[in-house]
Amino acid sequence: MKRREKKSPKGSPAWMTTYSDMVTLILVFFVLLFSMSQIDVARFEALVESFRNRNIIFDNNSSAIDFENTTESATTREQTTDLEKDNFLGSEGLTQNQKSLEQLLSEVEGFLEENQLQDVITANRTDQGVVLILQERLLFDTSKAIIKSEARPFLDKVALLLSNIPNNIRVEGHTDNRQISTVQYPSNWELSGARASSAIRYLVDTGKVDQERFVSIGYGETRPIVPNDSPENWQKNRRVEIVILEVTEDQN
Repeated sequence: MKRREKKSPKGSPAWMTTYSDMVTLILVFFVLLFSMSQIDVARFEALVESFRNRNIIFDNNSSAIDFENTTESATTREQTTDLEKDNFLGSEGLTQNQKSLEQLLSEVEGFLEENQLQDVITANRTDQGVVLILQERLLFDTSKAIIKSEARPFLDKVALLLSNIPNNIRVEGHTDNRQISTVQYPSNWELSGARASSAIRYLVDTGKVDQERFVSIGYGETRPIVPNDSPENWQKNRRVEIVILEVTEDQN
């Protein structure tokens, strides 16, 4: 009897079907992850633009650097840099802003000395301008925001100074860290703000300084100049600061 030959099944092996299903599922999984991800569009566009620029350079078969003009370009850049430095720095290495502040401070100190105010008003310079520091005992009674009568001659001279310069002015009220709680001033915030406003109102009404030049801020006890650990330091922290701001282009 003749033995029958076994015929091999048509098509792919059985394991191939299982493998194809697994690969398909993995592909679907990664497509799902990609669809849930977030693309930084700005960075992607920057990357595309970078490749475009590179392609333009390579397509033109030209070098990105002009080697013949390299020395000339470097010299031009150095000259430009030196010119920018000369415009930005003064002869002594100070910026124009710093020189202006130094000059303003010198003028203010001269005014204070001429009017014998250097013992009651302190002047110093910051990056924002020249700061006049007036202690509380000069302007106000304790826990009050009404200008004392004996403080008016000093403020009249300050108003004269401010009326002769075009700078904008920020008036800041400061207290020590001892809390106040009254009907008129529930906290140091209200007291410091009221004192800054009182100083501005006097300078505007009596000194005829333009009110549009002023900004009023009450800092409460948040910006002490010395630790609040003694009566002497409490007194130093209770102050009004008149900040004569640097002149901007709009004020020129």
